[in-house]
Amino acid sequence: MSRLVLVSNRVPPPRERSGAAGGLAVALREAVSSHETLWFGWSGTAGAQAATQPRIHRSGRITYATLDLAQGDYEGYYRGFSNGMLWPLLHYQVALAEFRREDLGAYQRVNHAFAAALVPLLRPNDLIWVHDYHLIPMGAALREAGVQARIGFFLHVPFPPAAVWAALPQGDEMARELACYDVLGTQTEEDARHMNEVLQAQGLPPKARSFPIGIDPESFAAAARQAEGGTEVRRLIQSLGGRALILGVDRLDYSKGLPQRFRGFARLLRRFPEHRNRVTFLQVAPVSRGDVAQYRSLRRELDELTGRINGEHAEFDWTPLRYLTQAVRRDVLAGFYRMASVGLVTPLRDGMNLVAKEYVAAQNPEAPGMLVLSRFAGAAEAMEGALVINPHDPDETAEALHAALSAPPEERRTRWRQMWTAVNRHTSADWARGFMAELEGTTARAA
Repeated sequence: MSRLVLVSNRVPPPRERSGAAGGLAVALREAVSSHETLWFGWSGTAGAQAATQPRIHRSGRITYATLDLAQGDYEGYYRGFSNGMLWPLLHYQVALAEFRREDLGAYQRVNHAFAAALVPLLRPNDLIWVHDYHLIPMGAALREAGVQARIGFFLHVPFPPAAVWAALPQGDEMARELACYDVLGTQTEEDARHMNEVLQAQGLPPKARSFPIGIDPESFAAAARQAEGGTEVRRLIQSLGGRALILGVDRLDYSKGLPQRFRGFARLLRRFPEHRNRVTFLQVAPVSRGDVAQYRSLRRELDELTGRINGEHAEFDWTPLRYLTQAVRRDVLAGFYRMASVGLVTPLRDGMNLVAKEYVAAQNPEAPGMLVLSRFAGAAEAMEGALVINPHDPDETAEALHAALSAPPEERRTRWRQMWTAVNRHTSADWARGFMAELEGTTARAA
C-alpha cells in the first residue's frame, strides 16, 4: 500500500495528536488509520530565520515533519495573503480583501520552501494530499522540483464564482497552479462548478469535483450522551431556570454572520413576545485573529449589540443573550448541543460547517432540537430537515426561530430523522475514503 503524505498549513500539535481534537485532525482520522502516514507542515513557530530542515517526530505509523518560518514570511504568507486576501475573497467578501505584492511573494516563497523541505522525505509511490487555501501553489512547486507522484488538493472553504475570482490579482496564475494537481476536491457541487469555470476560462481541464466532508456521528453522539450528566452541562441547565436554549458555536469571524444572527434574535424578542423570559441565546465565539483590525472591529460590534439587546430586553432574573469569547472544550460542547432546543448556524458563506452536523448528531432521538441553518452553509445542500434561512434577513431568522421553538414533538422527531440520515450519508470516513480512492485511481506521471 502507498504511503499517505498529508500537507497542511499547521501540523496538529502534540496535545491534539490523540485524535481528541476537532477540525482537520478528526476529519483525517480514517485516512491516517489505514495508511502509513507522513504529515508535513508549519510548526507554528516563527523566528528570526526560516528553518531549511524539518523537525521529525514519530508516533506509531505517523511521522510528523514540521518546519519553522521566518517572522517576515509568516506575516506575509499567513496573515497577509492567506487571510488578508484569499480568505475574504473565497468567502465572497471582496470589499474586505487586501492585496500586497510583497504578501503574495511571501506566500509563494513559503510554498516553495515547504516543497523543497518535503522533497527529500518523499518516496516514489507516495500519495500526496495537500489541504486548503494556504497551499494552492504547493502542487506546482513539487512538480517544478521533479516530483512525479500523485498529488491531490482539497479546499475546505468555499470557492467563489469566476466573476469574484477575477478580483484576485494574478488569479490566472493561481488557476494554473490548481491545474497541476491530479485531483481537486471541494465541499459542494457549487464550489466544484465554480472552480471548473475558472479552470476552463484559462483553457485548463475541469477536474474539480465535490467530496462533502463529515463527522463521525456515532462517536459524537456517544460523547454527547456522556457529557449530558457532566458538571458543566448541569451548571448550564441550572442557570437557565427552565428556559429553552438557542445555541450558536463559531469562531469569531466575519464569515459566520454573527451580527446578523444577533439582530435576528433581537427581532424574535420584538415580534414574538411570547418568547420573552422563556428562551436564552448562548453564543460561543472564541476569538480568532484578534490582532487583525477587521476582527477587532467585529468584536466591538458584537459587544455593542450584546449590550443593546440585553439592555432592551433583559429582566432582573433573565439575561436573554449570553456571549462568550473564550473556547469551550469539544466534549463539553457536545453536551451543550444535546440540551439545546435550537441550533443556530447562520454563516454568510461556509464551505461545509460541521457544527450543523455535530448539533444533529448530539440530539436525543426521543426529544431532539431543531436546526436553523443558513442557505449559504455547504451543509444546507443535504440537510432537508433543517429550517433553512437567508441570514441577511433578520425577520426570516426570527420567523425560523419562532417556528423552531414552537414546533410540536413529532415535527422535531421527523425533521431530526431526515437530518440524521444525511449526517450518516457523508461521514468523515466516507470523505477520506472517497478522496483517497479518487487519488489512488490516477496514474503517477512518467519521469
